[in-house]
Amino acid sequence: MLFHGGQGAINRLKEKDNVWRLPALFSPFLRYASRFSPGAFRGHRAHRKPQTGFTPAAGFYTERDGTSHMDQLWTPWRFAYVSTAESVARPGVPASLAAWPGDEHCVFCNLMASIDYAIANGMDRDEAEAAGGLILRGKHCFICLNAFPYTSGHVMAMPYAHLDRLAGLPTETAHELIDLAQRTERVLERLYHPQGFNFGMNVGQAAGAGVAGHLHLHGLPRWTGDTNFMTTVAETRILPEDLETTWKRMREAFAALAG
Repeated sequence: MLFHGGQGAINRLKEKDNVWRLPALFSPFLRYASRFSPGAFRGHRAHRKPQTGFTPAAGFYTERDGTSHMDQLWTPWRFAYVSTAESVARPGVPASLAAWPGDEHCVFCNLMASIDYAIANGMDRDEAEAAGGLILRGKHCFICLNAFPYTSGHVMAMPYAHLDRLAGLPTETAHELIDLAQRTERVLERLYHPQGFNFGMNVGQAAGAGVAGHLHLHGLPRWTGDTNFMTTVAETRILPEDLETTWKRMREAFAALAG
């Protein structure tokens, strides 16, 4: 639908009790509505043409000279990882665990294989698992740190099996995955006292998965105001805690929760 009428029509909407209540979802659109010629803003197709300088098809966001009015938020800190995660040689193998000779062509499968190889060949278990950021082993799934965290405490839970669809998980594995997510929430609450949490997964490359071939569930604590333009402008995430410290604290917290 096309809406015309600008801010005056929007104000008139607010005065009526029997018209649509536009949700906050439309607020970015409404900012641009004021660019159009006055007319009836009645929730149906309007007949007035946009002002000169806009094309009917692209007038909402793009001017004739190609200038875009669409807001864009960039995430450049993830580009290097997303664009190379599955193309580099032996992805997921930490430098200190590089003695493992294999390559399973998967970040997470390589991570676990290199950790297990190091332990089997004499490295201390805690040292090997710390090197790989492995926090907890379950029967079907495990939890590890995100090497490129959005916030301190950003972890991932996933199956050992190389599966790329949630629907493809065996029932026992799916149940344990959610159980680990619940335990992760309790640990994050205890350690970081956040104001909220993000738990979710991107299934498939088109959905934004950095490692599309191996299903993984993200879990991270959130605070009001933890997103700012330091990330976008300076390509920098400000994290108050290094990964080694995060691993140690979370490892101890999961152990205490189990006890």
